[in-house]
Amino acid sequence: MVRRRVLTLPYCSVSPIPFATMTNREWGQIGNNYLKGLFALGFQGFLIMICVGIYAVLVGEMVLADNLHSAIFSLAAYTVILCFSLFKSGALAKSIFNAH
Repeated sequence: MVRRRVLTLPYCSVSPIPFATMTNREWGQIGNNYLKGLFALGFQGFLIMICVGIYAVLVGEMVLADNLHSAIFSLAAYTVILCFSLFKSGALAKSIFNAH
């Protein structure tokens, strides 16, 4: 018998608490903000896939035969841009969905 571990996001493990507050007038914003944050988290994953795809295309089209130094520096620049865009994808997704 093979045991499988189910990895759940800690974000989803506490979901009954915000969903229970959605029907209340005073505390309804907690559930709404939770849903906005959950959609922003999913959209962040989509943005990460786009960034990695663009990086793969840029690195795949590099020409190493002409000048090795310029290829290394352009690869380093692409990697720095990828890291920056990956770190900023969360803030961009939250700003699009207005999640706090």
